[in-house]
Amino acid sequence: MIFNETKLKGAFVIELERREDSRGFFARGFCQNEFQAHGLKPTVAQGNIASNIRKGTLRGMHFQYPPAAESKLVRCTRGAIYDIIVDLRPESPTYLQHFGVELNEDNQRALYVPERFAHGYQTLTDKTDTSYLVGEFYTPEAEGGLLYNDPSLKLHWPLPVSVISEKDQKFPLYSEIESTLKRKMERVLEPA
Repeated sequence: MIFNETKLKGAFVIELERREDSRGFFARGFCQNEFQAHGLKPTVAQGNIASNIRKGTLRGMHFQYPPAAESKLVRCTRGAIYDIIVDLRPESPTYLQHFGVELNEDNQRALYVPERFAHGYQTLTDKTDTSYLVGEFYTPEAEGGLLYNDPSLKLHWPLPVSVISEKDQKFPLYSEIESTLKRKMERVLEPA
């Protein structure tokens, strides 16, 4: 795998390192040793799949609070998506900054989303599927989210939103939860 760190420390776009022959190619899509070597969480607690019918569908901006904060490895397996992550680590120099990348069935890239980041994406084609390897179990009581069109986040989606869940439409604005979010997202240091 080829790890390309984004402007948000700890977040990576991961390219496949293909071994090609007359049959096609073979590539490793995940390796605990390679993840550890790059300082990434190599734990996989769940593997999830999302199937989207319509172009313009938006899912996000989702996260889980510690101690159930999730890392994610997101890959588009059919169609194309525009994937955006937002740094929610209060101690980070890139706090509230975002990064976006197109993931599609042709480039077969993956996006590694560290813990304490919000994540969301928009489908660029009809019939789009995504696969997630998630580093923590889904924990409803730790679930959080931010509104996809929150002006303070300055996210730019490539298409008008055609489909979005009622739940995702009702996430709060950052300004409404700023102090709570910062407090809950603070890094908890392990005792020495």
